[in-house]
Amino acid sequence: MPAVSGLGHVGIHVNDLMGQRDFYSRVMGLKIADEDLENRGMVFFSSDPEAEHHEFVIVQGRTAPEDTVLINQISFKVDTLAELKEFYDVFRDEKVRIDRTVSHGNAFGMYARDPEGNTIEVYYKTGFPVPQPHADAVDFDLSEEELLAGAKALIPA
Repeated sequence: MPAVSGLGHVGIHVNDLMGQRDFYSRVMGLKIADEDLENRGMVFFSSDPEAEHHEFVIVQGRTAPEDTVLINQISFKVDTLAELKEFYDVFRDEKVRIDRTVSHGNAFGMYARDPEGNTIEVYYKTGFPVPQPHADAVDFDLSEEELLAGAKALIPA
């Protein structure tokens, strides 16, 4: 039986193409790999365009009412806990709505909202084998050592 080898990319419809373009490029740090703003109203983003042309696409033309929940979450991973903490500071500076910061034990996650209210997660994988689902509120103002010690304590005996 055939099987997929991974998730290639995700595309979402948006109301404000330029506002979302700004958020995902400037605030989230994704690189614009290609775009067609005038004809198709599309922007292709990648964390590394040389390795993967696009991982995330926004397309003009969302037709659902603004309060309609369409997406559970869009998750973006970072390589270090320090980067996650930097995003926490950037989101506070940019006045991005942060819903919660959690330890899943096997990862730390920050759940926030993009300008159109879609839930986004920025997360760092700890590698600790903690059964899921698990989510304890954490304070990202704590040191990396304190955060990691708390997550490590969740590993079952």
